[in-house]
Amino acid sequence: MSAVTAEKNNSLWSDARHRLMRNRAALISLIVLTVIIFCCLVLPLLGFLHDPNAQALPDKNLAPSGAHWFGTDNLGRDIFARVVYGGRISIAVGLITTLVSVTIGVCYGAISGYVSGRTDAIMMRIVDILYALPFLIIVILLGKTIEPATAKLTDTVVGWFTSADASVESINATRAWIEPITTLVPLFVAIGALSWLTVSRIVRAQVQGVAKQEFVEAARSLGLGNFRILFRHILPNTLGPIIVYTTLTIPSVMLFEATLSFLGMGVKPPYASWGNLINEGANLMLSNIWLLFFPTLLFSATLFALNFLGDGLRDALDPRSAKD
Repeated sequence: MSAVTAEKNNSLWSDARHRLMRNRAALISLIVLTVIIFCCLVLPLLGFLHDPNAQALPDKNLAPSGAHWFGTDNLGRDIFARVVYGGRISIAVGLITTLVSVTIGVCYGAISGYVSGRTDAIMMRIVDILYALPFLIIVILLGKTIEPATAKLTDTVVGWFTSADASVESINATRAWIEPITTLVPLFVAIGALSWLTVSRIVRAQVQGVAKQEFVEAARSLGLGNFRILFRHILPNTLGPIIVYTTLTIPSVMLFEATLSFLGMGVKPPYASWGNLINEGANLMLSNIWLLFFPTLLFSATLFALNFLGDGLRDALDPRSAKD
């Protein structure tokens, strides 16, 4: 019986993969995302990019050329290098923050949906109260509260990647790629700790539906504990909606980070994310349109690709589409 069930489960996931591959918009979006992520993560390691923070005033406000593919800004910094390094930060914000929020939301919603009754009602009223809070203000206040700990965190992480006898140049080089991420830890925690509300409701509804099925009753009759039933048998059957929601959450988190950076409350100069690059470009668009055009292009392409991929995953994992 278990072999038949495993074969059926494999065929369902196989059918979903085939449906996703037939969705041209989702497939193209996946390719675009792969190229953008590859460029942002790998190109800085190859060593041929300009220093994104190096200023060269004689070369300021240059148009795109062979020496500077995306031109330079008003301080002579290479826009291509800043867009690539900024993309690394924006993507990291989207992935890490989404992971935090989905983890909290899945656990909270699964427990609420499984226990039901008065406990479920209390847990959902808490969610309703949190929904009523001003999200942007709470994120800013929470981020400012835990921000003083980031300097100590940066020193700790730098120590992990450098030896005791490392040179000052080596330590500074390591700090240059670690510090932009660690300074955003308050942002990761603040957004992730407050953006799990919707996913908790989605998981709760899914768990309540799956918990009524016969295999759950069979698991209870075998004497399995509630924890094992919930996390080993019920949650795996709700992965489809969770995956879709995760894919659609990443662009919304990246957009929120861009909003905070645009307002000057995200990535701190001289480091860059797509959000504060767009902010700089908006301020200087009359004299240097390239400073606005290229970060906006990459950011928009990433958001569109993530949304189209999320739509494709939703269609592929929808059981009703298996009849097509």
